[in-house]
Amino acid sequence: MKYHPVDPKLFIKNRKNFMAKMKPSSLAVFNSNDVFTTGADSTMPFKQHRDIFYLSGADQENTILVLFPDSPDPAHREVLFVTETNAHIAVWEGEKLTKEKATEVTGIKTVYWLSDFDKKFFEMMTQCDTIYFNTNEHYRQAVELESREDRFIKKTKAQFPAHNYAKSAPIMQRLRAVKDQIEINLLQEACNITNAGFRRVLEFTKPGVMEYEIEAEFLHEFIRSRSDGFAYTPIIASGNNANVLHYIENNQECKDGELILIDAGAVYANYASDMSRTIPVNGRFTDRQKEVYNAVLRVKNQATKMLVPGTLWKEYHVEVGKLMTSELLGLGLLDKADVQNENPDWPAYKKYFMHGTSHHIGLDTHDYGILWEPMQAGNVFTVEPGIYLPEEGFGIRLEDDVVVNANGAPFNLMRDIPIEIEEIEELMNK
Repeated sequence: MKYHPVDPKLFIKNRKNFMAKMKPSSLAVFNSNDVFTTGADSTMPFKQHRDIFYLSGADQENTILVLFPDSPDPAHREVLFVTETNAHIAVWEGEKLTKEKATEVTGIKTVYWLSDFDKKFFEMMTQCDTIYFNTNEHYRQAVELESREDRFIKKTKAQFPAHNYAKSAPIMQRLRAVKDQIEINLLQEACNITNAGFRRVLEFTKPGVMEYEIEAEFLHEFIRSRSDGFAYTPIIASGNNANVLHYIENNQECKDGELILIDAGAVYANYASDMSRTIPVNGRFTDRQKEVYNAVLRVKNQATKMLVPGTLWKEYHVEVGKLMTSELLGLGLLDKADVQNENPDWPAYKKYFMHGTSHHIGLDTHDYGILWEPMQAGNVFTVEPGIYLPEEGFGIRLEDDVVVNANGAPFNLMRDIPIEIEEIEELMNK
């Protein structure tokens, strides 16, 4: 991995917290992701399943974690299974985790080779009543591929039909939603790398550059800063492309007088950043662009202040809608009749701001979090209002990542990334 080693205290604490929520006489199993093929003998770069990483720090394919806090054998209360490495693998694929290195990375003392899994797992299953399966229950999930976890669940249910089954997801969602300080530090590093990439882009951008060239500038800076690259597919949307919310082609020329909506963030140690900025191709905003830009910025700043313990996600979005409605009235994009006659299920402001304002962020860009429970200290959210004007040929979105504090205003992980018009123009014209 490119990133610096993560303190295993984080993973030790995470496992302890998870096991404290388990039923008596139960065990939980977490599988790594598959290595996906592309055809012939080629594969996509491996990306670890975030749950097994959260609980172990093991960032390697073909890995299984078993947690069995009530095991009669103390050595089997935390067990990691990894692929046996050898000289041949080291030559062809690079060094893999040895048992000793796996213990160093994860803090797990009992490490077996994956070839021992079936035998050891059968032994542990005869000693427990319930098994926790790690199903994907994220509120946005729409995955059609059968995962390694799916196959494991099918096999285990067939082999052990008399056991009770439980879900890891509710426990994981609550745990992962509240970040440890080590996690916040990793998120901060991801944001710092994004900051470096954005500043590089500000110096690079001028009329005539291609959107993909800007994407390449980000990637160069991310990789040289120990990131694995983008946390998600980047959006580099010049002109009217900004009005396509998930525009990812990034293949158009950036023209004089246009704005570029940039939605890009670095990943660091599997932790995601998520930034949106909107900049002028020629380094100067027009008066109209400034007017709309500052309206979006005011909404972002006011919305950020609402991210405090006790706030309900749904009510928060209603209040942000009111802020945006006020700004759109001021811009002349809405009038009082539009608001008075609006459909409560699709308020008038949605014509110009049709997406949500905030989502959890962490190991996943759209991270775990229980949306119907009040916000609490340690939650990390994006704040990303926007105004989209296809009739005027531009769209503006501004987005920061912030940590909910126990007291006072949220802590902005992107506080150092330029966002004020004056600073952006100064950096683009120096």
